[in-house]
Amino acid sequence: MDTMRDRFIATASRLLDEDPRLALVLAEISAAGFEQAQRRHPARVINAGIRERLLIGAGGGIALTGMRPIMHTFASFLVGAAVRAGEAGPRSSGHRRGAGERRRFVRLAGRRLHAHVTGGRGAAGHPGHPGRMDGPRPRPPGRGRGTAAARGAGDDRLYVRLSPQSNAEARPVTGDRFLTVREGRGGVVIAVGPLLDNVLAATEGLDATVLYATTVRPFDRTALRAAVGVRADAVIVEPYPEGTSTAAANDALAKVVHRVLGLGVARRELRRYGTVDEHLAAQGLDRASLRARITAFL
Repeated sequence: MDTMRDRFIATASRLLDEDPRLALVLAEISAAGFEQAQRRHPARVINAGIRERLLIGAGGGIALTGMRPIMHTFASFLVGAAVRAGEAGPRSSGHRRGAGERRRFVRLAGRRLHAHVTGGRGAAGHPGHPGRMDGPRPRPPGRGRGTAAARGAGDDRLYVRLSPQSNAEARPVTGDRFLTVREGRGGVVIAVGPLLDNVLAATEGLDATVLYATTVRPFDRTALRAAVGVRADAVIVEPYPEGTSTAAANDALAKVVHRVLGLGVARRELRRYGTVDEHLAAQGLDRASLRARITAFL
């Protein structure tokens, strides 16, 4: 199976061969997958060990030289370390200076199931972070090939979320725009990243438009406004804490009478281990739960 993590390793390794400006900083996670790349580029593939703040500091220093660093580890640790570095004083040498003064060059690649779950089978809930920071654009790909968004040639900042959950079919998403997957007149459902398949199954037979998003920052206000009429009911199903994007949707629909429902990861910590499907069910993001919640709202 070609997972997002597999595609990320293959894509980043190829880009290291192609682009001498690209560097990769790891904190043990996926180190085995990058062994060949490290042998080919020992000066540009750095394993900081289980020291996430060092990972951010090293990546920030690399960014100061004009190179394009990719920083990769478990997402909850990656985002936490980046936020803590950004909160440090002006003398800090990490994310604040590297990703602040050279803001365009940073790539963050976090491995997770969704905002409260790390790893795959047997993973317990993790409080984590909502997968968004003030700066890098978050991209939760729905398929493995979507991780190519972490390409190193561009100059913008990016946060790519890697997940063991994946949609069955790749979709032709263009840039930051939402893709219309299904059209209807009884409301709009926005499916973010790897939750599209569950949303399509949950809305089967409903008179609703389904939009597919691989990023919600920036939020595609134009697509949402085009999908609604004079009155709008919108549901956002995203792999972040519930309500993460409801404010953006409310802003997009400010000129029409509307209601918005945010479905996502509950703002509580799961303390039981289980499979991906079991965690989705516990969060109300499985197909049956989504069907009931979306139908009741629309």
